Amino acid sequence: MSETNLYPGLNLGSGHGDAHERAERTVFGFWVFLMSDLIIFGILFASYASYLDPIGMAGGPGPQDLFDMKSVAIQTAFLLVGGVAYGGVSLAMKYEHGRGKVIVWLLLCAALGAGFLIFEVKDFITQAGKGGFPQASGWLSSYWTLVGLHGFHVFCGILWILTMVGQLIVRGTDDVVKVRLSMLGVFWHFLDLIWVGIFSFVFLVPLA
Repeated sequence: MSETNLYPGLNLGSGHGDAHERAERTVFGFWVFLMSDLIIFGILFASYASYLDPIGMAGGPGPQDLFDMKSVAIQTAFLLVGGVAYGGVSLAMKYEHGRGKVIVWLLLCAALGAGFLIFEVKDFITQAGKGGFPQASGWLSSYWTLVGLHGFHVFCGILWILTMVGQLIVRGTDDVVKVRLSMLGVFWHFLDLIWVGIFSFVFLVPLA
């Protein structure tokens, strides 16, 4: 594959040898796979929108009763800063700063993701205590499913990060690890994209 046919941003740079072209093919394929995940989230967004009315709320608690926007803002900060931190992973890997720095950036991403989940779980527990459990209405069922699925993705992302830390310790920054870290970066930034949609549509629109 010639250099001119490679997509900027999906490859590592010609100095990385075989990993340079492998990342092009593998990461692009993984990005296409994530589009199926995007379709699932799109369906859940549509479902949430269809229940965002008094009928969908079935007389139960609504956004004004349940949402803590300060907590949501903190969650947003954790996740978006985590996305920026993964830029540190990518740069440390691309410019060969050593596996130690890559691991530090990865652990920072995992810690920020864990902070996000702690606040999200805390919100779910508080909302359930106010009667906002999924069975209370169609709106709450769609809310828990959409936001909870994204949270599950973040949890899986943290597990993936910790797995890559283990692989870095054992294998170092070989070609396979470089490609896997590139795939993980696409996934981690994808979670940011979905959360921006959730923050805007799920939390801000009902309160506007």
